[in-house]
Amino acid sequence: MTKPIAVKNKYGQYFTPKLIVDFMISLSKIDKDAYILEPSCGQGVFIENLKNRGFKNIIGYEIDKTLFSKIDNIINKSFVTANIDTKFDLIIGNPPYIRWKNLEKELKNELKDNILWNKYFNSLCDYSYIFILKSIELLKDGGELIFITPEYWLNTKHSLNLRNYMVKNGYFEEIIHFNETPIFEKATVSTIIFKYIKSKKEKIPKIKLTKYYANRNLTTETIENIKHKIEQKDTIYLEIEQFEIDKKWLLTSDKTKEKLKKFEKHCLVKNQTKISLFDLDENKFHTIGDVCDIGNGMVSGLDKAFQIDTIEHLNDDEKRHILKVIKAKNLKPYVYENITHYIYLNNIENEDKLKNNFPNFYNHFQIFKEKLDKRYKYNRDIPYWEWVFLRNFNLFSKNEKRIFVPSKERISNKDYFRFALVDEGLYPTQDVTALFKKEHIKEDIYYILALLNNKRVFDWLVHNGVRKGNIIEFSEKPISSIPFRAIDWNSKKEVSIHNKIVELTKKTIKDYSNLEKLNLEVDKLFKG
Repeated sequence: MTKPIAVKNKYGQYFTPKLIVDFMISLSKIDKDAYILEPSCGQGVFIENLKNRGFKNIIGYEIDKTLFSKIDNIINKSFVTANIDTKFDLIIGNPPYIRWKNLEKELKNELKDNILWNKYFNSLCDYSYIFILKSIELLKDGGELIFITPEYWLNTKHSLNLRNYMVKNGYFEEIIHFNETPIFEKATVSTIIFKYIKSKKEKIPKIKLTKYYANRNLTTETIENIKHKIEQKDTIYLEIEQFEIDKKWLLTSDKTKEKLKKFEKHCLVKNQTKISLFDLDENKFHTIGDVCDIGNGMVSGLDKAFQIDTIEHLNDDEKRHILKVIKAKNLKPYVYENITHYIYLNNIENEDKLKNNFPNFYNHFQIFKEKLDKRYKYNRDIPYWEWVFLRNFNLFSKNEKRIFVPSKERISNKDYFRFALVDEGLYPTQDVTALFKKEHIKEDIYYILALLNNKRVFDWLVHNGVRKGNIIEFSEKPISSIPFRAIDWNSKKEVSIHNKIVELTKKTIKDYSNLEKLNLEVDKLFKG
């Protein structure tokens, strides 16, 4: 039996629905006398299903004693530390996913002494990585690994050793990408099911990739269609090349990959100087992080307590302590719409001064005082009238134009991002990230704005950005990594294009009808 609600506990368990278990087992091509392992059994749903299908040589491991089943085949030990001599034809299951910082002390201790963990991983890695790698170690040549996992490890830096190990020791036969499909109740995560074959064969087939986009519960009909590659709504079937060592693994068509590579090629650093064997990177491209200082917005801890609707009734002292803020909801491509007023009193020494000099603010805060005192305060003693985290305040106080973008952007029904040019003196809160052109950069901020709003950047971030389902994250690091098309200032042609883009961007800010002309001008920098 599967648990009706997927409850996550300290061992990172999300219990797999029977519909998914049936589908995963159906992907295997093993015989009935094959040796099978499930490394994290939970309540034994995979093992029960396999036994009902006539498989006999099955064992499983489950560390959680509260879940320990009476099924004979399950061993109540940690798979990570278990000494297993058998080689298996099939290893199948749903490994636990826990970040190192969230691991129980007992789990951290077992990893610290684990040979495989110390060889391939570190404290930035996820607990699931050791399950994947050790499982491959325990497969026979030609053996199958069928797992359901979150998608994120396919392209993070911290999983590079795992990905390289997998490329060197086998290949993927099939991957099914479920994007935001709610497979696990109360868990919003982009999920994949993959079938991996342990093999040293040089000639290997392409990966069968299925992408299912619907944000609704799976049905038997949907799963059967995916299994037999039958056309249906919100489903795409592709065949893609096997993944490469030291590369991100993109779940997209080979044609799209080539288009993204072409974009990066036009952003390559030209005339790279070889400082040493280790510093040379023939594929290094200019990035937004090279040309912009980037800062995540400030944190009040309780936004509604600091927002103030009208300012006409305020005294002069109070008016001098108002911050003008642009919220994410007010951003559009190139422009912003409205300003929100926030109270800013982080230099007020005591409550008496607050009450005497800022009476309207004092009365306003009393409504929220109890909740303000309960804010997360970053291990500091913070008065209720102060913001809890003024990160990048000095950067935001610079007297120059800046670019704002929502810190998270849902792309379900759009093919653009909202990078907006914002005037001096306007600040971002935590739902917005800000970009400031670095002083030594010759390219104009209007040029940078045009590139960021270009469709090429959208496509690149959809596949290379920090993505959770249909949400793209715009914190400092993801924005820093965006390829940037630098201008060759020795080329009269490129300088002319740059200046034309600046001119058309200024016009587009005033009138969107200039947008097509602007994009055509940007296209000139990406030809050839």
